[in-house]
Amino acid sequence: MSDVAPPLGPHIQQIRKARRLTLEQLAAASGVSRSMLSQIERGQANPTFATLWNLTRALNIDISALVGGQATQPDPQIDVIGAHFVPEIRTEDGLCTLRILSPAQSAGRMEWYELRLAPGGALISAPHAKGAEEHVTVIEGELEITAGGATARTSAQGVARYAADAPHTLKNVSDGQTRAFLVVIG
Repeated sequence: MSDVAPPLGPHIQQIRKARRLTLEQLAAASGVSRSMLSQIERGQANPTFATLWNLTRALNIDISALVGGQATQPDPQIDVIGAHFVPEIRTEDGLCTLRILSPAQSAGRMEWYELRLAPGGALISAPHAKGAEEHVTVIEGELEITAGGATARTSAQGVARYAADAPHTLKNVSDGQTRAFLVVIG
């Protein structure tokens, strides 16, 4: 048995690049900061078990294969990710939470999120890539959508579709929490 630690960082970088993911995309999908991910890939930092777990879940690889030096796709029929490992993004005011439900390898093509907005909370987005679209399905509450100079509202079970290559905003206009599923295409 060797006393030398396996080169985890280079393996992670190799897998990330093979899947055409940027550091930012893997950081968002895993919940590991971009700077920490960069240090790990360069061998300047050793990841904790929790960090390694989050990275392998985001890359959909088996942790034992990575630690053993062989970064391969797992063979299971179902990949289950516990709720506490689903990455989240929060707005500065804490009134909006996006849970990233899509796999890291789909970033930039098709992404889906669970959106939770407290009363008065808003998700204010800069334009996405040219031709990008968003589809939002409200599960509970009511949303006001502003995109391309137009404004519309939709409530539970309603769906709104709009161009996302211009500034756009989703705002909770109900008295309680609003939950929705948001899909970003392209």
